[in-house]
Amino acid sequence: LVAALDNGLARTPPMGWLHWERFLCGTDCASEPRRCVSERLFVEMADVMAAEGWRDAGYEFVCIDDCWMAPTRDEHGRLQADPKRFPSGIRKLADYVHSKGLKLGIYSDVGNKTCAGFPGSYNHYDVDAQTFASWGVDLLKFDGCNSDTLELLAEGYRRMSLALNRTGRSIVYSCEWPFYLRPVQQPNYTEIKQYCNHWRNFFDVYDSWSSIKSILDWTALHQDSIVKIAGPGGWNDPDMAILVFSSQLVIGNFGLSWDQAVSQMAMWAIMAAPLFMSNDLRHISPEAKWLLQHKEVIAINQDPLGKQGYQITKDKNFELWERPLSGRAYAVAVLNHQEIGGPQNFTFSLTFLGNGLACNPACFIRQILPASRDWGIYNWVSSLSVEVNPTGTVLLKV
Repeated sequence: LVAALDNGLARTPPMGWLHWERFLCGTDCASEPRRCVSERLFVEMADVMAAEGWRDAGYEFVCIDDCWMAPTRDEHGRLQADPKRFPSGIRKLADYVHSKGLKLGIYSDVGNKTCAGFPGSYNHYDVDAQTFASWGVDLLKFDGCNSDTLELLAEGYRRMSLALNRTGRSIVYSCEWPFYLRPVQQPNYTEIKQYCNHWRNFFDVYDSWSSIKSILDWTALHQDSIVKIAGPGGWNDPDMAILVFSSQLVIGNFGLSWDQAVSQMAMWAIMAAPLFMSNDLRHISPEAKWLLQHKEVIAINQDPLGKQGYQITKDKNFELWERPLSGRAYAVAVLNHQEIGGPQNFTFSLTFLGNGLACNPACFIRQILPASRDWGIYNWVSSLSVEVNPTGTVLLKV
């Protein structure tokens, strides 16, 4: 086992809400008050998360991404929130979020500037860590834009990790470190896990099936190097902004179809990925809410054994994935990549699962998604035939 960051946090993948994919860098509060990055947005999201079951389902972080800052630091060299969009300041916002039984996440960057051009943390790691701690921040997403060299990038990620620990406050540390290394060199995940609680491997997720599919393809291709590193205290993050829903997405007007939404939820659970929604929880369909709050899927994602799942076979349009769970159980996903036609059947031997041990001598199988039902008892030489919709996934617990 690889040593994890010694801050005792993220024993299971973190869960919460993040503004980036849905709200981007909206700073025009005059003409779009409900869509700009402002304290109003985070207060209203915290209210909904507490009132409508999101907190109770496990989504505990309300996360501010880029564009929250004023264009310059204050006279003492400290980061400051934009005074018009965050008139009460981050400390008051953190207090409010905490009063709802939730935690506040914030964003900064390892380089001179953030990706959107606001002040970065380069050469300010200690003062920024102290500032975040003094505000009561519970998570830091630390981006990797505008760092001059890979050596400075790595040094910055290490230094911020140590600076956060020195504050004495429990702050989950979310890194973009390997994503910025990969074009040039293979990341050293052993080192990254010693400094970070989770780390991003791939491009921003977009509100499209092609984006979700590319993340799954990348993960399967690189699973030999990334699966073994994940575990309590340190997790592979397909991308921070996931589970992208608005009220229209699940009825197919744009973004993900219902089957594709089911696939993302199932596969992020299999991959032990942090679950950070980027959506408008004030306007969300009952179907999307049902899926995102699905207790059995979240239980798989949050399984205390802390092992990441992996692809065990690929056959034409089908992929078979499994994830070892506590209690000698397994989560199994059958994903249908076909984007044309109707439902297809995939048949496989249960000896495939758990190196032949999952159903030896017998096992009970329950379907979790797209609908819950018990399939009954099977023995280890049985075959299972699963009907899966195009771009859909059937999630099972064995």
